[in-house]
Amino acid sequence: MSYFEAFVLALIQGLTEFLPISSSAHLILPSVILGWPDQGLAFDVAVHVGTLLAVVIYFRVEVITLLKAWLGSIFQGERSKESKLAWMIVIATIPACVFGLLMKDIIELYLRSAYVLATTTVVFGLLLWWADRTAKLRMDEFQVGWKQALMIGIAQAIAMIPGTSRSGATITAALYLGFTREAAARFSFLMSIPIILLAGSYLGLKLVTGDEPVHVGFLLTGVVTSFISAYICIHFFLKLISKMGMTPFVIYRLVLGFGLFALLLSQ
Repeated sequence: MSYFEAFVLALIQGLTEFLPISSSAHLILPSVILGWPDQGLAFDVAVHVGTLLAVVIYFRVEVITLLKAWLGSIFQGERSKESKLAWMIVIATIPACVFGLLMKDIIELYLRSAYVLATTTVVFGLLLWWADRTAKLRMDEFQVGWKQALMIGIAQAIAMIPGTSRSGATITAALYLGFTREAAARFSFLMSIPIILLAGSYLGLKLVTGDEPVHVGFLLTGVVTSFISAYICIHFFLKLISKMGMTPFVIYRLVLGFGLFALLLSQ
């Protein structure tokens, strides 16, 4: 990997991690089109760190408030809308943890093909369009109950299938359940924190216990680039989502998915 490749891959990861357009579908493009090698486990850890820092720092006030309220509900029995939201995020994280433990090997062996990526990019793009068109847009994230949280969590678990998009699946589920677009995005971003932390910790453990060489320069490039691009992406997505809705992302997913099909069939 060159520094240019590290920069481009980290930029792609940062820009697509929180948009409903599938980071995995985009990360396969450089290898399919340009023949770039796999970025390796250490670089995966680096970009996970960068995107995690971006969402935590962007929502730092909310994160601190939710964490205090959650700890208060455990040790002091306090109840508030913030503690409830924190517990809903915990509930929403459980399905992905269970699904990841049970299905990790199957996904790695059978569901990482380019054809799967192209198919899920199109199918879940259409589901996002349908959810956005039929959404009632009346709930905020503090109104979520455990059933809704569990359903959104199941959507996050399904998004482990490459090409689905974690943010796309969770926003789709939240819109279907009646969230406003802004609330759906905020809840999706907040529930990304524990799952990115867990995924990054798992990859980090594999890196520490393995023998893969580590290039500090590439890792710093990955962390810094993914952090900056993800932070900017979150900011503008939340600013514009109420005005533009999900249609631009749906169109983009359809173009990307069918473009991948055309590329694969031409080889």
